[in-house]
Amino acid sequence: MNLRDKVAIITGPAKGMGADITLTLAEAGADVVLAGRDLVAIAPVEAKVKALGRRALTVACDVTKEEDVARLVTETLMEFGRIDILVNCAGGTGTIEKPGHENTVEEFEQILDLNMKGCWLTMRGVIPTMITQRYGKIVNVGGTFGMRGRAGRMAYSASKWGLRGITKSTAIEVGPYNINVNYVAPGMVEGERFNTKVMPEKAKKLGLSIAEARKTFENEYALRRISTGQDIANAVLFLSSDLSRQITGVDLPVDGGWADL
Repeated sequence: MNLRDKVAIITGPAKGMGADITLTLAEAGADVVLAGRDLVAIAPVEAKVKALGRRALTVACDVTKEEDVARLVTETLMEFGRIDILVNCAGGTGTIEKPGHENTVEEFEQILDLNMKGCWLTMRGVIPTMITQRYGKIVNVGGTFGMRGRAGRMAYSASKWGLRGITKSTAIEVGPYNINVNYVAPGMVEGERFNTKVMPEKAKKLGLSIAEARKTFENEYALRRISTGQDIANAVLFLSSDLSRQITGVDLPVDGGWADL
């Protein structure tokens, strides 16, 4: 899975699985563009990429803003001259353990804006260059709640179901130009968001301890364990490489056995 001299844009590259994805692609030989809002958090990841001997460019970017995405594409092309890979990792969690009919309009719109519109804007931004190159790999990081419904996560689930539709329709549209578009669906993933938001909110809502809340997640998976960021990064690496040249429009759950069982 050699990405030597490929140029990869990664959104949401600084935290959790985003950092793992960024470093894994760099280790495979890619030069990377780190696109996100929290430049302080991105800085140490950029330093690690450069320590691996790869080039790195950080671009301040809110993926929900058209002008930010346009600047991201322009700066990438000015620096590297091409765009081979786009990994859409930036995304939000939305409300947790809250029935859909109790969501506010603002809560619903915010998560759709980030998880759907943001990915669409970045895809729209890079595809013209990939068409010209007759080459490109796009990997959208979704979630297993976009493959099975989940009570208490309606808005998030809707956003990830929508992202699957964006992925599949785009795969058909750009396939003739040798561009692959795929969807990686993590289950629960070890990291700050899982430990500081998802588990505490679930524990509070259900009257459980943190350890008990964790166990409820683990027991849902065939492998009885929570995925790591590296598990997700490995899947993204495969779909970003030419080993996946004949794979497009697929949903790849990385969840220890839940979505497809």
